[in-house]
Amino acid sequence: MAWVILVAAGLLEIVWSLALKHAEGMTRLWPAVLGIGIAMVSLGMLSVALKDLPVGSAYAIWVGIGTVGVAAVGMIFLSEPVTFSRLAFLALIVVGIAGLKFVEG
Repeated sequence: MAWVILVAAGLLEIVWSLALKHAEGMTRLWPAVLGIGIAMVSLGMLSVALKDLPVGSAYAIWVGIGTVGVAAVGMIFLSEPVTFSRLAFLALIVVGIAGLKFVEG
């Protein structure tokens, strides 16, 4: 169950990051409130998952899901550049996340 909570918390990382993008430097109230609120929920879920998971792996996976997810959403929906180098480095993050999961004791 801790892994499910961790993955959900990582997916919320994507949501709050995009909400803060739309908050335009905290000048738009509701996207800012939404972003901060979801960030707090995501952090709380990470905290719950850490009861049963190693902190190093769990934190790296949480951040990795957010990082890869936000980059993918940016490329797909926000017209951010899609380059071979960018995709290769995102793939390295995914490989690192999978590696941490597989070598966990």
